[in-house]
Amino acid sequence: MPASPIPKPASVKPATGKPPHARKPGEHAPIELENFLPYRLSILSNRVSQAIADDYQQRYDIGVTEWRVMAVLARFAGLSAREVAERTAMDKVAVSRALSRLVDAGRVSRHTHDNDKRRSVLDLTEAGWAIHDVVAPMARQREREVLAKLDEQERLWLNRILDKLQS
Repeated sequence: MPASPIPKPASVKPATGKPPHARKPGEHAPIELENFLPYRLSILSNRVSQAIADDYQQRYDIGVTEWRVMAVLARFAGLSAREVAERTAMDKVAVSRALSRLVDAGRVSRHTHDNDKRRSVLDLTEAGWAIHDVVAPMARQREREVLAKLDEQERLWLNRILDKLQS
């Protein structure tokens, strides 16, 4: 569902003090969010992530951030919190909070690195793996449902385009 614009209260005047019809062409150039790539990618990401999250949030009491942390730790065991934040491209504070919740819930273990006692490393626990092994197939199924809207050629192009934009 597209985000609806937030109407301005009637008492708020435009920054120029001029009504829109009295402004010079080009005096303001508002971004057309519906055509702005970062906005469109964000909306798509939020919709897909939330559709997947709907499957696991109530069942396991984990949010999108916790799930992403768990997915990264499933793929790359023994990471530090900083490395998790880097691999997920999420805010360090959000990752730290998610890790605290996961550790407190017994889904992630935190221990010191063998060679460097100052560095803590993170791993999924058996309870974390049990959740992962149920949620990961659900996430893959949702991904298949989204990608089914594209034909094979479009899926190939989507991957090429995403790879190009991420490089």
